Amino acid sequence: MKYEMPDINLKALFLGVKGENTDLFKELLLKMVDEHVGWRQNYMPQDLPVITPQDKSSKSFQETADHMRSVFNLLSSKLRANSLPWHSAGRFWGHMNSETLMPAIIAYSAAMLWNGNNVAYESSPGTSQMEEEVGHEFAALMSYVKGKSWGHICADGSIANLEGLWYARNMKSLPLAIKEVAPEFVAGKSEWELLNMSTAEILDILDQIPEKMDEIKAHSARSGKNLQKLGKWLIPQTKHYSWLKAADIIGVGLDCVEEIDVDDNYRMDIDKLEAKIREFAAQQIPVLGVVGVIGTTEEGQVDRIDKMVELREKLAKEGIYFYIHVDAAYGGYARAIFLDENNEFIEWEKIDEVYAKHNIFSEPCEWLTKEIYDSFKAMNQAETITIDPHKMGYIPYSAGGIVIKDIRMRDAISYFATYVFEKGADIPALLGAYMLEGSKAGATAAAVWTAHKVLPLNVTGYGKLIGASIEGAYRFYHFLYGKEFKVGDKTIRLYPLTRPDFNMVDYVFNEVGNTDLEKMNKLNHDFFDQASYVKGGLYDNEFITSHTDFAIPDYGNSPLPFVKSLGFSEREWDREGKVTVLRASALSPYAHDKDVFEEYAGEIEKAMQSKLEKIYSEMEANAKVEVAVR
Repeated sequence: MKYEMPDINLKALFLGVKGENTDLFKELLLKMVDEHVGWRQNYMPQDLPVITPQDKSSKSFQETADHMRSVFNLLSSKLRANSLPWHSAGRFWGHMNSETLMPAIIAYSAAMLWNGNNVAYESSPGTSQMEEEVGHEFAALMSYVKGKSWGHICADGSIANLEGLWYARNMKSLPLAIKEVAPEFVAGKSEWELLNMSTAEILDILDQIPEKMDEIKAHSARSGKNLQKLGKWLIPQTKHYSWLKAADIIGVGLDCVEEIDVDDNYRMDIDKLEAKIREFAAQQIPVLGVVGVIGTTEEGQVDRIDKMVELREKLAKEGIYFYIHVDAAYGGYARAIFLDENNEFIEWEKIDEVYAKHNIFSEPCEWLTKEIYDSFKAMNQAETITIDPHKMGYIPYSAGGIVIKDIRMRDAISYFATYVFEKGADIPALLGAYMLEGSKAGATAAAVWTAHKVLPLNVTGYGKLIGASIEGAYRFYHFLYGKEFKVGDKTIRLYPLTRPDFNMVDYVFNEVGNTDLEKMNKLNHDFFDQASYVKGGLYDNEFITSHTDFAIPDYGNSPLPFVKSLGFSEREWDREGKVTVLRASALSPYAHDKDVFEEYAGEIEKAMQSKLEKIYSEMEANAKVEVAVR
């Protein structure tokens, strides 16, 4: 009998702002603990307990138990005193973190009792199978071909990005290695042609000579040869800093990394990308790969992956090929909102109908554009994709992930440790042979697997959660837009940075009439100080946010149109060289609800007013001190 998915109610999936679902949480967690203990008792029932009643009644046992209770009292005190209220429905609008799914927390806690190490199947048969299943679910989420693609869980997006560059580096070097080991398969090709072979071409050749694979790999980039020949790794200005670390660690070096300008919507400028690739080609410098971002770290914007793919197809006709990696650590799970109940990518003409059927948004939402739609749709043309369950998967840390379009690519990076797994064995026994990490928690796999079972990776499950997050972000965006505050004789106005591509909302305060960019930057930094635990505290801080700087060394002049729209001159921008913005990653699973949001909106506005009054009061006090000193 087929199990029918219910109409998911998101409020049943989280512990709750005030712990409203504590009873359900305890019920499920206690059930899992009891069943684990029952398993221990049923395994070799003839074995007697080793902790006896006499042990438990001894003085040292009791004192040790009391000591443990005291330590947990201390732990609780530290956590309550020094943790941020990620769980709040409307107080926390800051860092990329949120309340996590209750089923994922329970699964993680339960699986820790079994202490699985997912590097080796013999150490964790249950959770290794779960990870293998999750990897295929990642691949299905990206619309990769079933049975020909793969994925796995890793610690975080930085590790996944490193693996993506590892794949690209090794794949790019294989034609040079083939020329050394089996030259007849690349006969007549120049070095430039070898370095511009497509991933599919390379894999098709390797399929013909499996007996030479180990020798070819020995001559590949893993030997340390030809690293300087592989070309440039192109990333947008909005890149995550992990790409610099990855280039350093993987050996291609920081000199191979080139940043491509972004436009005033903070998406990679595809025309600039093409110009840069052609500039390199004119110098016979190949492109190792291009990174597109789905959900930039600071802005939440979505690069035009579709235009990137179109450019690759265009240049391939001219003998230029580049590997594509999509860094969707933040936005990868959002692809679920584009998949119907059969996991098929929804046609553009039918998407509103499907959203209405599954109640993705509670009210009409202007979020989705054809540009965003096309960008997400084209993700399945990338060789590798980073995706982080511990971001938009709402799963506890640490849970990153990577998806590989062609499963054959694994052989380019594989290693086999005989004490852990046997070469030639079936997955998941070989899981650890195809990834960067060694020992890794089976509990993470259990948490992700369980979350995916509760919330399928399509509109019936995660699509609802992603939709709620986006709708909450747009409520916050509209709340901010044009809002004004009176502080004495000053008027301070709020300005969102850009229309969100996802659920990140960046914004600034500026005093009406102010044309001093340094003064505006200081105001926003002072506001962040008041709206953070550093200066504003925790328990009496009614609005918490985050901040960042868009500076010329990282962003070039891409912030200039925004800066000008606020009334600042280009000369002022050149003088200050940065704009300080406040940053809200809107992950709350509750703020999409109109009534909930409006209840908190009034409190947020009062908190903003209070913080601004405090800032200007301190400014006046400091000014008086300076006058007195003079």
